[in-house]
Amino acid sequence: MKRSGIADLKLHPGKAPHWLVKRMIPMASALCEFIVDEYGTLELLKRLSDPVWFQALSNALGYDWDSSGSTTVTCGVLKAALSFEKHGMIGAGGKGIASRKTPGQLRALEDYGLDGAGLAETSKAVAKIDNAALQDGYNLYQHVFFVDGDENWTVVQQGMDQQSDDARRYHWTSEAFHGFIEEPHTGMISRDVKKSTLDMTSKESEECRKTSLDVAKEGELRVRRLFNDIKSYGKTTLIPWIEGMDQPTELPSYKVIPHRMEWGAVRAAYEANPNDYEQLILMEGMGPATVRGLSLISDLIFGDEPSWSDPVRMTFAFGGKDGVPFPVPRKAYDEAISFLERVLEDAKLGRRDQVVGLRKLRKFSPPVIRNGS
Repeated sequence: MKRSGIADLKLHPGKAPHWLVKRMIPMASALCEFIVDEYGTLELLKRLSDPVWFQALSNALGYDWDSSGSTTVTCGVLKAALSFEKHGMIGAGGKGIASRKTPGQLRALEDYGLDGAGLAETSKAVAKIDNAALQDGYNLYQHVFFVDGDENWTVVQQGMDQQSDDARRYHWTSEAFHGFIEEPHTGMISRDVKKSTLDMTSKESEECRKTSLDVAKEGELRVRRLFNDIKSYGKTTLIPWIEGMDQPTELPSYKVIPHRMEWGAVRAAYEANPNDYEQLILMEGMGPATVRGLSLISDLIFGDEPSWSDPVRMTFAFGGKDGVPFPVPRKAYDEAISFLERVLEDAKLGRRDQVVGLRKLRKFSPPVIRNGS
């Protein structure tokens, strides 16, 4: 998450028109084939894991301004365009119901000699972390898993804040993967930076993660007693935990104790005796309420506070796909597709003069583009 910026644009409702999508697919296919031919599948996966590059790709494909649809439509276009035969990689998953089909689609890759079961577990773990370990108010509804023939992968998923209708996109990649816990994302992008977010993936939450693990391993009866202790004081007072205070201290709204815990998951944690927090949170049934409850026990009773800072570093606002700021020039779009396809075909036949010419054009581009931004 190295780059940042804000685009303050208005929401323009509507769907991507069919005439645009049918052009976006061959354009995406040609652009991705170019990158794979020149740099390999790993480079394409790496670029897709960069929120800024992904947004630029969406814009290049016809989304003139940033919008929540730039994620879902661009991922859908890439999924339709990519193939093992032409690009050495594919996309699985999608939006809504399609997102829940991702594990099955990945397991089917065993027919290609890939570890489909392992990829499916990775897919589920990524979704679990952005749903339970990172509680920022965005409900996930889109999940696309890009994978190549060497099992390198990138995940692009998006959530929606039901109150504001704002979207947030999350990026992961195997190239930078060092575990599901402790800042595992390659980037996030959103319209807003939240004032309150429970981020158990933050480095600042390390002690809270350790304490949460220790508490969970003490058994259901002990956790119930601790949970009821903090719950019995209600939602607004911290006075039992602050010595020398004569007046009640208000508890911030984002630290409100959950109404319930998943006690079956707590029992399972005690029986399984997980080695680390990653094993704990990836256990079946260990959902957002239980993660939040354990974190608050760690915070309010043992003093090991989690991070309440929003991890997002890049922001964007909704934009339009209805001719704002200008209509998509259809003829020029078709000519660009034909040009790219012709250059690719010539390159395969050994005539790489146009490819070399495209590379030389880079020296005339703005520095931000030449540097890969």
